[in-house]
Amino acid sequence: MDRYVVAGNPVEHSQSPFIHAMFAQATGQAMAYGRLLCPLDAFEPTIRRFADEGGRGCNITVPFKFDACKLARRHSERAELAQAANVLRFDADGWVGDNTDGAGLIGDIESNAGVRLAGLRVLLIGAGGAAAGVMGPLINAGAAELVIANRSVDKALSLVTRHCDLARKMGVAVRAAELAHTGEAFDVVVNATATSLTGAAVPVDARVLRPGTLALDMMYGPSAQGFLDWAGAHGATGRDGLGMLVEQAAEAFLFWRGTRPETATVLAALRQRLANA
Repeated sequence: MDRYVVAGNPVEHSQSPFIHAMFAQATGQAMAYGRLLCPLDAFEPTIRRFADEGGRGCNITVPFKFDACKLARRHSERAELAQAANVLRFDADGWVGDNTDGAGLIGDIESNAGVRLAGLRVLLIGAGGAAAGVMGPLINAGAAELVIANRSVDKALSLVTRHCDLARKMGVAVRAAELAHTGEAFDVVVNATATSLTGAAVPVDARVLRPGTLALDMMYGPSAQGFLDWAGAHGATGRDGLGMLVEQAAEAFLFWRGTRPETATVLAALRQRLANA
């Protein structure tokens, strides 16, 4: 049976094993999927050990997406642009890195939440591996404006610089900003920081919202509740990262197994599972 894992730190909260078990059953794939806790100072040897023991691939979560990209011998176009990977496949002729975060985010916003991104003003909070993975797809979706806000503006500016050619081609205005000077009243706000995971406050002012803004936190479950409460208190429509998680997992499954599973049933089952927890 082919073995896969979600690798990160922390990882015990991950719902990926449940998702991929449902995908495998629905598609008739013989595979097992578990969790792999990676010490912060030993990510590479932990992943290599798993591969040496017969692992076929892994999902990568915080805080190792940049590290994972460096381990791959080859990269998909979207991983190359992001310079971050959330999926590795251990091919015999070398590891391959992909980034399915952006496809997962766009799929959830447009297909599941029913919000078309074309022509909208979007605020992306954070400039780490998660933000790097979704920036290109947000530009390709045709947002009118994309603002990248981060505590370290230099990191946000680096992302903007890397994506400037794509933004120019797509006619999207892209800029970096300090957390305190993002602008106001965005149509979509995406929190790609780890603040929800650590229990920290939302890192931007509520002026970024307007009534009806779609405010999405990439975290889910209890971790995302503070962000959702903040969004609702200011008239925005809060959404957690569960749909994004399922959609990016389906893209990873396609990358590994060559078939893309249906997601609506899995997302509904996962929401029910967490509601009953």
